[in-house]
Amino acid sequence: MNYLVAYLGVALACALAGIGSAVGVGIAAQASTGVMSVDPKKFGKLLLLSALPGTQGIYGFVIAFLLIQKIALFTGDNPLTMAIGWKIFAAGLPIALAGLMSGIHQGKVCAGGAMMTAKQPDDSAKALILAVFVEFYAILGFLVSFLMLGQIG
Repeated sequence: MNYLVAYLGVALACALAGIGSAVGVGIAAQASTGVMSVDPKKFGKLLLLSALPGTQGIYGFVIAFLLIQKIALFTGDNPLTMAIGWKIFAAGLPIALAGLMSGIHQGKVCAGGAMMTAKQPDDSAKALILAVFVEFYAILGFLVSFLMLGQIG
């Protein structure tokens, strides 16, 4: 049961952040493909806006990998207790939830940026800056998970 709780934290960190990224990239890419159907030359300006929501999934994967490494330390004379299992579970939650929500909302911001780029191609960098504001909260979730992981011993 101890390992089940710990691995559930791993799964949530990776899966929820990945879902946020998949939905966010899908939203942004739908808007971008609509713009490119009218003007294919805007692909370069729209590529980063479409890909940016994918970073949350990367953050979730990194935390999941680190959590698995932490679980592997608890063997033999140093077993994984229920308390440590719950700590590992809890350490996965910040990136899981921040990645889920920020990935989806960043996709919406990037979709708006794609629409702005359709009408004002020279302002695509402004759209990217606005999308980075949402990215900040995914980074905070990543950092909190990372710091919590460091406290498990």
